[in-house]
Amino acid sequence: MSSLRALVVEDEWPARNYLVELLQTSRAAEVVGAVATVEEALEALESSARLSVDVVFVDVQLAAEPGDRAGLELVRSLAGSHPGLLFVLATAFEQHALEAFDLGVVDYLLKPFTEERVSQCLERLMLRHRARPGTPNPLRIVARRKRNLVFLEPAEIWAFEAADRLTFVHTEAGRFDMDLSLSAIELSFGRALTRVHRNWLVNTAHVKELERDGSETRLFVGTGLGGDASGVRVPVSRDRVQAVRDSLLADAAWLRRG
Repeated sequence: MSSLRALVVEDEWPARNYLVELLQTSRAAEVVGAVATVEEALEALESSARLSVDVVFVDVQLAAEPGDRAGLELVRSLAGSHPGLLFVLATAFEQHALEAFDLGVVDYLLKPFTEERVSQCLERLMLRHRARPGTPNPLRIVARRKRNLVFLEPAEIWAFEAADRLTFVHTEAGRFDMDLSLSAIELSFGRALTRVHRNWLVNTAHVKELERDGSETRLFVGTGLGGDASGVRVPVSRDRVQAVRDSLLADAAWLRRG
């Protein structure tokens, strides 16, 4: 596959030059622009037909507007107007990670950058790039059944579970072992999955029921309803109950709140 075409938005020239060097030497990315300000980034992206940018690496704080979060606001403004564009936050500020992932960034690189970490980031970007609508090779999940490899389509997945230092994928065909952590899976699939518990990621397209039992909340994820239905019951963390409920209702037709 051809390399990703990257734009780097970083106001500190040593960090900018080093990140450009790491991307270029990886051979997985071609840096088509390296700029210091939001204005320069917007100008470069206005020429995206010429540059064909696939991914933008953005710092959170930029010198042109010290103390703010110009990088996050840039991602926020571009996410809707450039739906095919991928984003990576490359920053020294770890406290913005949750907000960044809510915006749909593929990865969150912390300074100082390392060759190994940038390589991991590029692998995730290539996975997401292949999975975009209209690309010829949709991303599939590789799992294990004993010594065999199992290949699963994303639409088949009910949920991913972390348990006993292992990761499992749940489908109608059964539960299989995974070699990736939940964090890596979440980064690769972005908003296609919902984190409902620290140990669970759920494909909400397969959620059939939200169950309340006293102070406990669970999701039934699978096929059908009733005693004979095939599926798995997934716990929902107390601090995520309202967000999960709102997310499920946002894409549903319903009669009244209650």
